Amino acid sequence: MSENRLYQTIAGEIRKLIDRGEFPPGSRLPGERDLAERFGVSRVTVREAEIALEARGLISIRIGSGVYVKARSAQAPGGLPDVTAFDLTAARAVIEAEAAAMAASRVTDADLCELETLVLALSDPAASTEAVSEADRRFHLAIARIAGNPVVEHCVQLIWRIRGEVPRVREVHARVCHDDGDTRREEHMAIFDALRRRDPAGARTAMRNHFQRLFESMLEATESEALAEIRRRTQQDRERFMATTGL
Repeated sequence: MSENRLYQTIAGEIRKLIDRGEFPPGSRLPGERDLAERFGVSRVTVREAEIALEARGLISIRIGSGVYVKARSAQAPGGLPDVTAFDLTAARAVIEAEAAAMAASRVTDADLCELETLVLALSDPAASTEAVSEADRRFHLAIARIAGNPVVEHCVQLIWRIRGEVPRVREVHARVCHDDGDTRREEHMAIFDALRRRDPAGARTAMRNHFQRLFESMLEATESEALAEIRRRTQQDRERFMATTGL
């Protein structure tokens, strides 16, 4: 890995620690030597990573004092709220479930043809990840449009902007959705079937079940990542102990 790429990678790792709350706003980051040992890189690489994070407004480098985490802005790039994937999914379970119930009372045969095409696209084993994600987006936006309320439609459009443009939300969805293709297709088919029956209660329940499962999958992914980080740090501590004691 090139030196340029390495410092960017380390900057991303430090950003993850900040996002997870290990270093909350106002706290001081460990020194360059400690971070260099933690990540197995040079102090120069750590210094370059910190400079990159300062340029993004995430930390403040104070000469003679240390490096401190800055308070997060209430807005992410593009004027979007800097929320977590969990916040967004909880909101979707409310907003999109009601949109599905509303759509079930208004859906036309032409709408059902459109939705069925999108569900089939989600089920195509030959489709690329990008094509499946686009079919997913269009499916949910179509339901919001069919619901017939422009405010609801706008809210769902905003939801999908947050999902695709807020970095920490996008990263979590990329990890989870990469591995849940079969389950996701079944859930979308259940939503479609309820809409085809023109069953508002069934559509609401199917959409809520979709987001409940997504929420649980995100929890599992986050827990797995945290456990992996604990194991990595434990191994580093063990190696440091062995090197110090000569065992």
